[in-house]
Amino acid sequence: MRHAFVVPMTKLSVNINKIATLRNARGGNRPNVVQTALDCERFGAEGITVHPRPDERHIRYQDVYDLKEVVTTEFNIEGNPTPDFLRIVKEVRPAQATLVPDAPDAITSNAGWDTVKYKDFLTDVIGELKELGIRTSIFVDPVERMVEGAAAVATDRIELYTEAYASEYLQNREQAIAPYLAAARKAQEYKLGLNAGHDLDLDNLKYLHDTLPGLQEVSIGHALICDALYFGLENTIQLYLRQLK
Repeated sequence: MRHAFVVPMTKLSVNINKIATLRNARGGNRPNVVQTALDCERFGAEGITVHPRPDERHIRYQDVYDLKEVVTTEFNIEGNPTPDFLRIVKEVRPAQATLVPDAPDAITSNAGWDTVKYKDFLTDVIGELKELGIRTSIFVDPVERMVEGAAAVATDRIELYTEAYASEYLQNREQAIAPYLAAARKAQEYKLGLNAGHDLDLDNLKYLHDTLPGLQEVSIGHALICDALYFGLENTIQLYLRQLK
């Protein structure tokens, strides 16, 4: 008797940080971050991602609490697990917490965890979050040793940092995807869930989706919001969802 192999559907989680950046540039509440999240869900997004930073230059801590009250899809909070970040995550209890080792002054995330060096720290943090029923994900570079290290700290998932893939995609997409494919296979070997994010767009997303086995979620913000300026938010979300079919 044959058993069908179930391929997980890849969910689109929309990162709304850039909406908050635009709001903060002028003051007031336009655009409305909470309403945008609701609209993203209404237009088909399967998750909402926010990345609050200590200086609150885009998503503010209060935004996280406000969003928790209304988000009905998967709410993903990502960031550096500082005491303030962990406090808000433990209070809000999102569906997923994605741990990212970004410095306070980083413009954007620019590296994954050294899961070997920070094994003890990550083990403790992940243990605390999982006790509260929060799914955990660790931001990692596409390095097999780092994936093995992620498995050793008992995270539920990893999120592959895809900046290198995106920057090399137009030159040689097979070469660009190679380390990510190896990392994805290693994740499957250790039964880790697989997410991906950073600089994914309408040009490079479909190939990533079609090539990586077991890809469960992509988190996309900057490119999606930029595209929405031209195509509109509803149409843009639909365009991204088509890349994940």
